[in-house]
Amino acid sequence: MEVALARPVERLPRGTGLAYEPKFDGHRVVLLRDPGRVLLQARSGRIVTDAFPDLVTAAEALPAGTVLDGEVVVWTEGRTDFAAVQKRAMARRGRAAELARRLPASYAAFDLLATGTTDLRPLPYRRRRAALTHLLAPVGPPVQAVPMTTDEEVASLWYETLTANGIEGLVVKRLDGPYRGGRRDWRKLRHSDTRDAVVAGVTGSRTHPRALAVVLPGDDTPVLTSPLAPAVRAQLAGALAALPPGGEPAAAGAVTTDGTPYLPVPPVLTVEVRQSSTRHPLTTVSRLRLPE
Repeated sequence: MEVALARPVERLPRGTGLAYEPKFDGHRVVLLRDPGRVLLQARSGRIVTDAFPDLVTAAEALPAGTVLDGEVVVWTEGRTDFAAVQKRAMARRGRAAELARRLPASYAAFDLLATGTTDLRPLPYRRRRAALTHLLAPVGPPVQAVPMTTDEEVASLWYETLTANGIEGLVVKRLDGPYRGGRRDWRKLRHSDTRDAVVAGVTGSRTHPRALAVVLPGDDTPVLTSPLAPAVRAQLAGALAALPPGGEPAAAGAVTTDGTPYLPVPPVLTVEVRQSSTRHPLTTVSRLRLPE
């Protein structure tokens, strides 16, 4: 299932008929509740059901035919922790249960695409939102609706204050807009072009990395960074060499979004990256994020 997308903007959109939601720093997942099972699909189309047994159990309370779009997040000391959620998303079944106990996940639903046999995507957002909150009210955490406001001043306050909780910014939708997969009808306002990303692999070698394959918040398909600056390369070479051998077996033969093969590494390192806003954006590694 193709998900709806958002285009970046540089200032808070204002005007009538707009809805504002916090933009969570997590892993985009479509949740499908079929009769007798729950299915979790990442933005790329990859099925990640086995990685989140805690969410599967929670979603069994939903009625059959429910299809949600949302973000899987992991909270650490009151902040969203993208490195933790990516670790969970890459886990195979044997390790997933143990990670679920140590790093429990939450599902922040921001759209309801279907209920029963009814496709809600053609309906305006205001109706989908009302149906979403009504559906999830009796379910409760860890499956819950993201906050939403139509008040510009409240949205501005969220934008200024929720960074302390790891919120990236805001997503803005038209109240009368349908849900159109693959289209950038929504808008997103981030605090800056600087983001944290999880290192999924390297080109070159661990001791002499040329570039990184990194996973950005809201996605699960690695992108290739631009060539590493000498100082960053030296910093990363030491950190990569200290990692245990091998990467996730599921990543064997993996390639980035542009088809570049890379050497997988365990998803435990986080880097700060900057993204350009050009037609063909570049992802540049600024530094290795060290544990606080």
